[in-house]
Amino acid sequence: VILADSQLKGKGRLGRTWVSPPGLNIYMSIVLKPLIELTDATLITIMAAVACSIALRKISGLEITIKWPNDLMFQNRKIGGILTELKSELKKIVFVVVGIGINVNSELKDFPEDIRNMATSLRNETKKSFSRTEIIIELLNELNKWYAVLVSNRKIIIDKWKELSSTIGRKVKIISGQETLEGIAEDINEKGILILKLRTGEQKKIVSGDLIVSL
Repeated sequence: VILADSQLKGKGRLGRTWVSPPGLNIYMSIVLKPLIELTDATLITIMAAVACSIALRKISGLEITIKWPNDLMFQNRKIGGILTELKSELKKIVFVVVGIGINVNSELKDFPEDIRNMATSLRNETKKSFSRTEIIIELLNELNKWYAVLVSNRKIIIDKWKELSSTIGRKVKIISGQETLEGIAEDINEKGILILKLRTGEQKKIVSGDLIVSL
């Protein structure tokens, strides 16, 4: 486990920047060597999202939900994110780095103006300050628990993810490269891939992309 008090080049998905001021939030990376197939790598992000959502609910009392594929949300605002990167050889996973960023004690003024209507923090929602150490301990406990479940019974993780998800059943737009798709986020399959039901009734498997929920 690697912890940082701040980051000069905090990284989000698709090359974006993760704002990382000192003394306020959680920026952590965990190195894993999972005994799963490379084709199941998405399940690492699914597992981490479940663990983080449960841990944050326990600590804060807020109903933290998961937006596919990797966002931790509270009432349509992003409170945290997960970035999973891996090294593979011969279709086998050598190791995975799970990066987790949680907005803990940031106030709205700490966020850049262009994301203030999209981001939030535990403190902003509860009007209380939190111990980052306490949250990190809870996160690691839940990650340890759900990592063991991932290896033994992934269906439990998929079912829990669906229970905690704010995506399933919603009308969404997905931007993937040059392609934009709209439809209902119907399900995720046993590999954590999103099943999108298009207006034509066709079901399409979405491996990655930017997901926007229609409000």
